[in-house]
Parts: sequence; C-alpha cells; structure tokens
Amino acid sequence: MEFEVIKIDNPNGYNFILGQSHFIKTVEDLYEAIVSSVPGIKFGLAFCESSGPRLVRFAGSDEELIELAKKNAYNIGAGHSFIIFIKDAYPINILRAVKDVQEVCNIYCATANPVEVIVAKTDQGKGILGVIDGGSPLGIEGEKEIEERKSFLRRIGYKL
Repeated sequence: MEFEVIKIDNPNGYNFILGQSHFIKTVEDLYEAIVSSVPGIKFGLAFCESSGPRLVRFAGSDEELIELAKKNAYNIGAGHSFIIFIKDAYPINILRAVKDVQEVCNIYCATANPVEVIVAKTDQGKGILGVIDGGSPLGIEGEKEIEERKSFLRRIGYKL
C-alpha cells in the first residue's frame, strides 16, 4: 500500500464539499438536491465511478466550477468520491441536502480552506483516509476575537 497527499486545486478559494457516495445516480441526485436548496446557485460537481467504465461523472451550473470539480475528482481518483465546488453561497446552504441524498455515505470536509486529501493506493484502487483542512490553531480566542467572530456572522447575515 502506498499513501499520497493530494492538494485540492482551488486557485480562487471557492467553497467546496468533499464526500463519498455509493451509486452512479449520485451525480443527478446531488444536482437536484443542490438546485432545490438554493435556486440559481453556481456550482460544479464531479463523482468518481468505481466500477464498469470507471469514469469521472459530472454536472453543474457553472463551467468554471464544473472543470475545477472534474480536475480535482480525477486527481483524487478514489472510487465513489465526489466533490462539489460552489460560488456565491456557502456549504451551510446545501450541506443538509447533500447529506440527505440517499447514496451519500460520508462528508470529509466542507470548506474554502486549503485542503490536502490523504489517499491510500492499493492494487485495486484508491481510497480517501481523511483530509487536512486548513492549518492548526495558533492560539485561543480572546474577547477581541469573540467580538470579531460575532460581528462577522452578523455582517454576512447568519445571525441577527
């Protein structure tokens, strides 16, 4: 067995969700769940089929994000993994709907941070072991940082 660290290519810092599913209809079901959650959302998704022709399947509403999803899914190459890039929205807007798709087994991360995907490779194929999402803490928040956090959430409309 070999291990690989695959960096998610995300030059514009888009939010994305990385997960695992189990069936070819994942692409269509995720598409429907996303557009039903946020009408007009800009997104691209890609899914690594793990049997039969073993293709990267894809869909979305934004060509740039579709291309980014296809590229990253192919680079990761883990069977039944999927990645969804979104623009002008946050993972929190679609995450519940994505988790509720019957085929979805696991969500590894939902973030805009730099991410490294830890992948194991065997003679059979590749599998995601986990992710490194952003960096490690540099300290513990104080009163100033608490106020900044609360202010930020209100500024972006997630708190009154």
